[in-house]
Amino acid sequence: MKMKYNILSLSLISAFIAFGCGNSVTTANKSVSEPIVSVNIPDFIADSAYAYVESQLAFGPRVPGSDAHAKCASWLEGTLKRFCPTVMVQVFKARAYDGNILRGKNIIASFKPENKKRILLCAHWDSRPFADHDPDSQNHNTAIDGANDGASGVGVLIEMARQFNIQSPDIGIDIILFDLEDYGPPEDAQSSGSEDYWGLGSQFWSNNPHKSNYRARYGILLDMVGVKNATFLKEGFSMMYAPSKVKKVWDRAETMGYDDYFLNDRGGYITDDHYYINKIINIPTINIIHLDKESVNGSFFQHWHTIDDNLEHIDKNTLGVVGNVLMNVVYLEKG
Repeated sequence: MKMKYNILSLSLISAFIAFGCGNSVTTANKSVSEPIVSVNIPDFIADSAYAYVESQLAFGPRVPGSDAHAKCASWLEGTLKRFCPTVMVQVFKARAYDGNILRGKNIIASFKPENKKRILLCAHWDSRPFADHDPDSQNHNTAIDGANDGASGVGVLIEMARQFNIQSPDIGIDIILFDLEDYGPPEDAQSSGSEDYWGLGSQFWSNNPHKSNYRARYGILLDMVGVKNATFLKEGFSMMYAPSKVKKVWDRAETMGYDDYFLNDRGGYITDDHYYINKIINIPTINIIHLDKESVNGSFFQHWHTIDDNLEHIDKNTLGVVGNVLMNVVYLEKG
């Protein structure tokens, strides 16, 4: 089944537009006769996105330098190549907070690379080497699965890539899976560390985009989009750099009946991959990220940076909500 929207282009008239999941979009004025343009929006398959999350976790924690990290990178590249003929791996080096030089891989899939009108979709695929927010201090040096913090956003984007291969949107799309996002200093060392030790992959890409003079209309970052009853607040840097894009996504979510996930409320400022995309390469980019003012850790979901950020806490319904909202945003964008 597909959702179909019938869109009638009118000029110099007032139009009333009614939206609904599975319904058509039409105008109320009957005196103007113009061809109706149909936009078919494929259904996002939450079960498929969940399977992609599960596949990532099967390698073990995706900590840079580990065997699991290397194997997952190869799997991500190969999986995206099944759906996109233009996939590249941007290999880079970056200095970690402790002085170690890390080797990272940003994995990039470009749909309709010839189209100058583009949207950037991104998530990070590495997982944190420290469970430094675990209630048991003995776990603080244990690497985490990163099911929600990393793998959930990647799972959503791979399923979107699969759908793009079946039915191409009008707009050009770049999916970037950033590496080395979560290798920041452990909690007890963060007071002396720089925030720029986070998001190393997005910092590198923003300074060295995969294509010269790369531009996109806007970007959307997914981070922690997979737990049950997730709440997505309007994150601070998103509102600072790209308020109209926040409105675009949140309005679409409300239209689809998902305003209990995409709350009409402001969240805090999160130094995440989107921050560097906005600051360095100046592409207006928003962050869809689980923020909870009532959380025990002050901002994020209950199991953030703990050993319990595992597959058990990934919810297919939440993956489906986020995926369907993004599918609507992308397929309704004019190329």
